[in-house]
Amino acid sequence: MKYKAVIFDLDGVICHTDKYHYQAWKTIADELSIPFDETINNRLRGVSRMESFEIILEKYPGEMSQEEKVAYTEKKNAVYKELLKNMSPKDLSPEVWETLEKLRGAGLKLAIGSSSKNARFILGQLGLGTYFDAISDGNNISRSKPDPEVFLKAAEYLSEAPADCLVVEDAKAGVEAAKAGGMDCAAIGDAAFCGIADYDLSTFSDLCRAVR
Repeated sequence: MKYKAVIFDLDGVICHTDKYHYQAWKTIADELSIPFDETINNRLRGVSRMESFEIILEKYPGEMSQEEKVAYTEKKNAVYKELLKNMSPKDLSPEVWETLEKLRGAGLKLAIGSSSKNARFILGQLGLGTYFDAISDGNNISRSKPDPEVFLKAAEYLSEAPADCLVVEDAKAGVEAAKAGGMDCAAIGDAAFCGIADYDLSTFSDLCRAVR
């Protein structure tokens, strides 16, 4: 094995909650009469909640206090969490589950490295609440990707050196974060076309070849 551990981003890698993020942010944007579409939503991938709201506010004509911003982001999260209750183990694809089991069976440690503060809730909905060896998420970091903090903390929780960890990401900012942290990165989805990852995966199961 080339690595001792694999650190996964959550949304877009282990599961897909884009539609719930979109619906929740659209609720807030509509309330504020701010134009919001899929193009803007794509800019929010891998970005913290408050930074996402700042992007949405680029088209807001008025001024907003920090207290108001916090209130709106909390309202968005409440809508989002309500939508997440629709998730279940059925949302975990057989390919992802089988690949995780093969990696674990090969002796690799597995961790989550996600900017989301809802990571543990989502994992619980998927039936993976206690599956991973470590979880680093938006609750234990102060800087979002492309800063490497979330991945470095995951490696720390696993008691592994960054160089011995492979990150799996679907967003360019996440790939940049992995590289900034001294980690190799396997890119999937849109990130596979950014040209800076160590491995570009066509499918999640390709990961089994990347780690050998």
